[in-house]
Amino acid sequence: MTHRTNSTLACLPTIMLLALPASAEIAADAPVRSIMDNSFLVEEAYNQEAGVVQHIFTANYGVNRMSGPDDRALELAFTQEWPLFSQTHQIGFTAPYLFVESGGQSADGFGDVLLNYRWQALFNEDTLTALAPRFSLILPTGDESEGLGDDTLGYQFNLPFSTALDDRWSAHANAGLTFLPDAGASPSSDLLHYNVGASAIYACNERLHLMLEWVGTWEESSTGSGTDRDFASVISPGARYAFDCPNDAQLVLGLAAPIGLNNNAPDIGVFFYLSFEHGFLTKSQE
Repeated sequence: MTHRTNSTLACLPTIMLLALPASAEIAADAPVRSIMDNSFLVEEAYNQEAGVVQHIFTANYGVNRMSGPDDRALELAFTQEWPLFSQTHQIGFTAPYLFVESGGQSADGFGDVLLNYRWQALFNEDTLTALAPRFSLILPTGDESEGLGDDTLGYQFNLPFSTALDDRWSAHANAGLTFLPDAGASPSSDLLHYNVGASAIYACNERLHLMLEWVGTWEESSTGSGTDRDFASVISPGARYAFDCPNDAQLVLGLAAPIGLNNNAPDIGVFFYLSFEHGFLTKSQE
């Protein structure tokens, strides 16, 4: 059954962006600069610097009591992001592992792996304004019969935008789509998903940042009579804390509580984030 949503929720990212003041020059020692590329649900637009690699582990647990008392899911994901010679180009991958319970049935295993490329189309060092389109190949590594994958080579495009509003406030916005050819119930039936998102982040100091993220997704599914598109809306308050490590490495830990705003989204969940960045080239090699 397709659930309709209030159009105001669907327009939330646009409303938030229109309300943003023009970005001003940000001080070199501003707290907003200390944790620039560690968003949770809303992708930020800052590529990895030359010679620096980032390892990201996330765990996202959600329960949806509207669809059934036992419907819950835990998604673990490991992501690596590497600069390709410079910050202009970035490559990486995301490998998910899923635990799913639905309708009294349970399954676990690897999901569909993403191979990612991002282009730093815009980056203003003074205002921290950035745009970084991402293209991903979705490999059919998950078991479709267990509900862990789509059994097709898919394609995903996302357009993240980021900016700092002042020395403590920053904002991010996303818009994207996922194309899954021949993933529908009937032969030659394609599925198309859309995603939007927006976030506001406040830097209490250089180490602690408070976050509020919103994401909305429209997902297609095949039915006997055609195709349905369901909208899910989630708001997620959270926080992240940075630890400086030897040799200019950085460890960031984060925790959030995603809350579903409509019936298609999990009622409530827990999101854990861990990131470790370090150099992989010596100064003489960069």
